[in-house]
Amino acid sequence: MTLFHGPDDKPRCAWVAQTPDFIPYHDDEWGWPISDDRHLFEKICLESFQSGLSWRTILSKRENFRSAFHNFDLHRVAEMTERDVEALLHDAGIIRHRGKIEAVINNAQRARELLAETGTLAAYVWSWEPKPEELGAPQSQTTCPSAIAMSKDLKKRGWKFVGPTTVFAFMQSMGLLNDHAEGCCLRPAVEEARAEFTRPA
Repeated sequence: MTLFHGPDDKPRCAWVAQTPDFIPYHDDEWGWPISDDRHLFEKICLESFQSGLSWRTILSKRENFRSAFHNFDLHRVAEMTERDVEALLHDAGIIRHRGKIEAVINNAQRARELLAETGTLAAYVWSWEPKPEELGAPQSQTTCPSAIAMSKDLKKRGWKFVGPTTVFAFMQSMGLLNDHAEGCCLRPAVEEARAEFTRPA
């Protein structure tokens, strides 16, 4: 697989070449395992907004999304109303898509229901960690059986804009698997972080 060599000449995943903004995102966030519910909720919401668009567009608007959705505090988002939706439809700083805006609020409400069952969003998410045999070479697939199963379960629970590809992208970004390319300078460090990471139960 072709790698991208940044200003420091370190090899990185090829998708980083699209914009300099991707370098800190790739190095500091993408693929590192996390268990913080706020960050997890933010990531799945932003991946839902990304559906049909480029991640570059979403990342450039991330601070605006955080402002619009109370820094993705799912409890505060769950209390948002139709009036809030109408206001956000006039907010040029975010993606003004009614269905996706309403989905974030709906998903926050569904997430609260999930918390009553599992205690944390992290415990639920990490229960879907893919088995090694599900995964091919890094960045060779856009979904996997665990992502398909998680997507199906979320939809059954009433979540929206959580198709298998969206869920797999979420898994990649929050470290449920290490999908850094072979030869990427971050792959070994992320692999080590995942090995040392305590899975929430």
